[in-house]
Amino acid sequence: MSKHLFITLFALLGISTAVSAQGLAQEIGIYAGPVTLQSDFGERHNFETNAGNSGFGIGIMHFINFSANNNRESYFTEHFKVRSDLNFSRTTLKHFGEWVERKPDGLFAQQLKNMHANSSILGLGAQIEFSPFMKIHDFENTIGSFSPYGSLGFQVSYYSTKVGSRLGDITLPSVTPGKYLTPSDGRAHGFSTESGVVLSATAAVGVHYKLTTMSDLMFETRFQMYNSDWIDGLNPNKDIYKENKSNDWQVWFNFGYIYYLEF
Repeated sequence: MSKHLFITLFALLGISTAVSAQGLAQEIGIYAGPVTLQSDFGERHNFETNAGNSGFGIGIMHFINFSANNNRESYFTEHFKVRSDLNFSRTTLKHFGEWVERKPDGLFAQQLKNMHANSSILGLGAQIEFSPFMKIHDFENTIGSFSPYGSLGFQVSYYSTKVGSRLGDITLPSVTPGKYLTPSDGRAHGFSTESGVVLSATAAVGVHYKLTTMSDLMFETRFQMYNSDWIDGLNPNKDIYKENKSNDWQVWFNFGYIYYLEF
């Protein structure tokens, strides 16, 4: 595991310890749900690609609640929380769309159909959560209430991806389209079975539901944009193939449970 993940973990633990010393409340939770990886596999803006290149994610989260033990109410303490996450996702990837389905079913379509990859991502990060419509105190004291929120943050992630083809050796022109055999971004080809560390920006919208005095339910949609185009194992040379201009990004649909350590 890269030292970057450990540095981020110790930083988050340090923040948690510091806020505990200040008497601020904390919450912990767990979430899980489907994820979809938007990548160079498949056709962009294609429903079959979005649905097919999906997997599953799970995570644990920790909240710093500025409101619960704060006697000086302010807009910040009543509408903001800081959240840290440790999560894992795994996605299976294939090609979908027009070029795979094209008839007659020639060599190019067969090559695309038989390409596949698996991508696993372990992420650690933090985000600030903003609840614009309801004060945190009011939400905490009203069982059955809903509190919509939005959030922005960052993550450091360790990814591991493996690319292959059911036709055989993926480095052969008879197996893989030339687009993916062209050298790209310092690699020998436009594909790579590799592991590495990347940064990402996150943005989410969701809603909390007050289940009991000490617990909430959560639903969230989170977008995660990576600073790399190798998360899926494919990255055709952008100087030649202009359509492959975007880095990989991921969408999470999370269902979660949150428990209050202090109230």
